[in-house]
Parts: sequence; structure tokens; C-alpha cells
Amino acid sequence: MREHGLARRFDRAVEREAQRLRDRHLDVRDDMADRRDLTEVATFTIDPSGARDFDDAVSAEHLPGGAVRVWIHIADVSAYLREGSALDAEARNRTTSVYVPGAVEPMLPQALSNDACSLVPARDRLTVTAELDIEGARVVRSSFYRSVIRSDARLDYEQVDRIFAGHEDALDPWRASLAAARIAAAQLARARTQRGALVVESTEHEFAFDDEGNVSSIAARVQTESHRLIEHLMIAANEAVASLLQRARVPCLYRVHERPDPDRVARLVDQLASLEVPTPPLPEHISPAQASELVGEISKRVDEYVRRSGRGRLAFGALVLRSLKQAYYSPNNIGHSGLRSTAYCHFTSPIRRYPDIVCHRALLSTIRAGERAPRAHELAELGAWTSERERQAMDIERAGDDIARSFALDRELLDHGWERGFDGEVVGMISAGAFVAFGDSYEGMLPVRSLTTESGEREWWELNEEGTILNSERTGATLRLGDRIRVRVERVDARRGRVDLVRETAGTG
Repeated sequence: MREHGLARRFDRAVEREAQRLRDRHLDVRDDMADRRDLTEVATFTIDPSGARDFDDAVSAEHLPGGAVRVWIHIADVSAYLREGSALDAEARNRTTSVYVPGAVEPMLPQALSNDACSLVPARDRLTVTAELDIEGARVVRSSFYRSVIRSDARLDYEQVDRIFAGHEDALDPWRASLAAARIAAAQLARARTQRGALVVESTEHEFAFDDEGNVSSIAARVQTESHRLIEHLMIAANEAVASLLQRARVPCLYRVHERPDPDRVARLVDQLASLEVPTPPLPEHISPAQASELVGEISKRVDEYVRRSGRGRLAFGALVLRSLKQAYYSPNNIGHSGLRSTAYCHFTSPIRRYPDIVCHRALLSTIRAGERAPRAHELAELGAWTSERERQAMDIERAGDDIARSFALDRELLDHGWERGFDGEVVGMISAGAFVAFGDSYEGMLPVRSLTTESGEREWWELNEEGTILNSERTGATLRLGDRIRVRVERVDARRGRVDLVRETAGTG
């Protein structure tokens, strides 16, 4: 973080402003004018177990006739962050909170991010609520307003999954609300699948540290039903807000994702075919609209193949993602191809993303709730700036994960011996070698120079045209994306987050 100019303190004037605003809103009952009091509505949050800032909370209930009403409550950061203030300028400059193992550079001072704005349990909090009626996988009614809520429970993903699996009881008063939200999310999931949205499984890692600052554990968090519940509800809220702003012609920053290039989709099909992964047939000439539809169908077939075969869980989904363009922020709504959404914005995380604050101001101006609409002439530059800052944050976060994993691996090898082998999966390839995910959480590089014959002779390897298979010119051996492989660690450069591997053969390790 320091290498990239982060790990910064807030200016004292900004800190004082945040503390003053927190203190002024200590009793939110003073802010009830023009707000709906939802403190008696059963409400809960679901976040990672180590989360500190809670942007969103959920309430839900069954309606007569089978529909479900969902309230998606988002922290009303714009009530604290007045446009043009020193605090607003600092948040705009930072654009996003940056999370690395063991540290975070927040977009907002802690007086707001972890305190006044955070939707912690048993405390009245200022929110902006999206109220959605969901019937038959469709949002049939939506309304938006400023509100005050009081969360009844701070749940984490693991706890909710235990409840869904029947291993733990849900409690009143949020039991019925969670059950209704589960049904609504399942309906929304079916709708997303039917419209051809991307199906790609993602994995995140959570790091724990001991008292001396060493990585004590790494937990790989795959998407479960509890994650998908929150994901589908937040997507629905973001779409509903974006649709309203589009109809009202109010300037805002949309989250846009351009259609993939037809040539990239055709190459993806060739890559998967080289790995014997089923793909849909391609028309002779692919239009951009067809490319968007095809990549959704391809992602679905890849997901089904991985679940059926157990092969390529990490590698094949990454291939699909690399065929896509990167999403970004823009005042021009061109839709979100990955979600197959005609209008999409980021509304649900204003504590940690500045574009969400822009959308809050646009929404609140539209419903005449006391905010001014963003200035249209400023949004192109702001969209470019926030997109650039987001990409920088992603690079820092990936590098931070690599470094923390490398330190953990180095310590594990010191404790248990460097001669041990690991089971892994080939997840990437370049002409110089293969990238291998191994153990539960590690990744390293297997250079072709280390791949020798059983007699120890050096082999010459060539990468195929699709970039998916390394072929040995001498023996005809192959190394393919998605292959299971046994490796041993040769070298760890923990400070740079780099790991060099050698292939383990019979009789070694």
C-alpha cells in the first residue's frame, strides 16, 4: 500500500469534520423529518465475519398472493457527506476503500465508516431504502425514500449457511424476514439465469493473523447460498435505482459493461474446445449482441461441466472472465452485458465507493429528498477517475493477497519441511510456464525450464495457438489448463509475493 502512495492518514480538518458530523447525528431522532420510521421492521445484516463497516441491511415479508416485499436499506452517507466539503473532496480523491490482508485504507474516516454510517445492531441509523415487491421472479413495484432503521442482528455468511442447512436455528424477530428474503433471492436468481447472465464461481480468501503479525490461517471462501442471497438482492436494488434514474433523465454514474468482442468469444470457444469442454455452436458471423448472449450460455455450460467432471474449477471460469471487457463507470448508459441488464449502477456500498454516493445524490434529487443532482458536465471526468482508482485498488489488493499467501507458505514450509508436495490445478499458461493453484490457498509458477524427463533430461515445451496446452516436443507429453498436478515449492520470494514450483514425479517428496 505504501509503495502505491496509500496507508495515508486523514487530514486533521477532515477527521474533525467527520467527528463533528458523527456527534451532531448521535440521536438520529433529530433527523426524522421527511424520513420513514422503519425501526420496528425486522431487519438484519449479512457480511463476512471480520467486516467492520456495514453498508446494507435487509428486511422482507410475504405479501398476500405469493409476492415478497423486500426492503434493502443502504447507509445514508450523503446525509453526512455534503457536496463540496473537505470530507467530500477527500472521499472523491480516494474513491474507494482498499482492503489488503490485515489492513484497510478507508474512503471515509472511521468516525463515519465504522461508527455513524455503519448499520450496526441495536442502533438507530440513517438509511436510504429501496422497497421492492417481487412476484414470479419479477420486480413488479419499487419505491425509494429516506428512512431510519434499527438492525436486529448482525449475521455472517457461515451462520446463515448453517441456518439454511438446518444446523442452526434462526431467531425472532428476524427469522421470518430471513426466510422471506431467501425466497425472493431464489426467484431473482431464476430470472437472472433465464436472461442469460454470466455464471462464474468466484473465490475470495480471508486471512487471520496472530499476535506477532504472522498469517495464522487462510480460509478460501467460495460463493454459497448466503452470498448469493445478498448478491441477488443488491443487484435488484442497483437495477431498480438505475432504471428510475434513466427514466427520469437525471445525470448519474452508471456501472457499464460493454458487450464482448465477437473475435474474443470465438477464441474462447476454440480454447475450451482444445480442452474438450462442451460449448454451444457458433454462427458463421457473430454480431456483438450474439456475442453477449453466447458468452452467458458458455459460462453456464462451463459451470455445469466443472460441477459434473470436477475438472478445471478455477481455470475454466478464469478463461471466461478473460474473454470479457472490464466494467467501468460512465454517465452514458450502455447497459451491463455480464448481468444482461439494460440499466445498472452502484448504489449499495456508499461507505466504501464514491460512485455509490453520486448515485445516492442522483436518486435523492429525483425523489425530491433534499439532495442536488450531480452536474452532468462533471461526470465524464469523474467516471474516468473512479474507474482508474478502482483498477489501482484491485491491483493493490491482488498483490497484497499474493504477499500474505507467500509469507504464510514460507512459514508453513519452515514448520513442516520443504520436501512436502502439494496437489494443485493448472490455472494459467504462458510460453515460459504454467501457473498452478495448490494446497488450499496458494499459487505459484511452474517454469518450463524445470520440466524434465524421468531420466532428468531437459524437455522443450511449446504453447499451443489457443494458449491452453504446453506440448513437449521430445516426448509428446502435455500440460493443460485444468490439469491436476503434484508440485513442490522450490523458492518463495515472500516480499514480492512470488513462488517458484517444480513438478513432483513418482518417487520424490
